[in-house]
Amino acid sequence: METKFSKMAGIDKAIMVFVYVILFAFMAAIIVPMVYIVLASFIDPITLQNQGLTFDFSKWTLTAYERVMSNSQIWIGFKNALIYSVLSTIIAGVVTLLAAYPMSRPDFKGRGFFNTIYVITMYFGGGLIPTYLVVKQTGLIGNMWSLFLPGGVAVGNMIIVRNYFTNSIPHELGEAAEIDGCSKFRTFISVVIPLSMPILAVMAVFSMVAYWNDWFTAMIYLGGKGQPLPLVLRGILIKSSASSAQASLISGGYA
Repeated sequence: METKFSKMAGIDKAIMVFVYVILFAFMAAIIVPMVYIVLASFIDPITLQNQGLTFDFSKWTLTAYERVMSNSQIWIGFKNALIYSVLSTIIAGVVTLLAAYPMSRPDFKGRGFFNTIYVITMYFGGGLIPTYLVVKQTGLIGNMWSLFLPGGVAVGNMIIVRNYFTNSIPHELGEAAEIDGCSKFRTFISVVIPLSMPILAVMAVFSMVAYWNDWFTAMIYLGGKGQPLPLVLRGILIKSSASSAQASLISGGYA
């Protein structure tokens, strides 16, 4: 039976095979570490360090999961990270949409100027210390709002949404809605938003992942209060590394 692949020319077959090899390599680079982590979580740490992965189930244990379940800091950090990620995603989505929609309208005066200002902020920033001083002067230090209000607009995401509005939503739909009596804001809510669900989903994933993995901002602005999960895990790893180093020094001294 003749297949689509067999009908291809020789160079097309070679390119197709090369593409599939690259895709499988990327897939393996993602899946193999994940499988290793899952398997390693069931093995005693000493056995894992000395022997590596083993399928001798007598040496498997649930101690790691028991320690996680009994650690209240991890659950509090998980709750905080979930709250921060959801709030930040909502705020970033609303602000990004409100910024991108005017930038996509050809009748918006000064659109080129504001787009230029937005792009400049992508390449030039005040830096950590000036940003910290601004956050401190606004009274947000130690407050969860310091995690997402200063960076509520991600210019890269705004440009992506703006281009989606420009290229995927006909401007005539907005004009038709305004002829029917809709205000610009009602047109935005009733026409533009329902047609923008695909890009909204993409932006939500981008924002959620970015804020979920962000531990540095929480470390700078929150200190020891309301730490999210990545910062809690970082503290546990630092304490574990310090304990291991101290044990090595003690054992070396006795030796």
